[in-house]
Amino acid sequence: MERVLGIGGYFLRAADPVALGAWYRDCLGLDADENGLWRQEAGPTVFAAFESGTGYFGSRAQQSMLNFRVRDLTAMLAQLRAKGADVAEETQEMAGVGRFGWVTDPAGNRIELWQPA
Repeated sequence: MERVLGIGGYFLRAADPVALGAWYRDCLGLDADENGLWRQEAGPTVFAAFESGTGYFGSRAQQSMLNFRVRDLTAMLAQLRAKGADVAEETQEMAGVGRFGWVTDPAGNRIELWQPA
């Protein structure tokens, strides 16, 4: 049986795609090239389905949530706050899994940041 090899892309609608791309580059350090190609570091990826009524993604209109692995969650959240980003006050820790925090991009998409255990 054939199987997928990994995430090949994540695509967002935006009123101003250039500005949203700049936000991801300037605030999160996502250094994609002019075609959107980003060479991410090796590491785990979680693929999980949630109940349709979950509030975990923020807005109920948001059908999916992007999760980025980070090396230092505290430093990343401080960096985002310093840039004026909409960062959630709460963080969460799951034993054996890691720490989580959230930021909402300028287009209203809630993003999860994960520092693996």
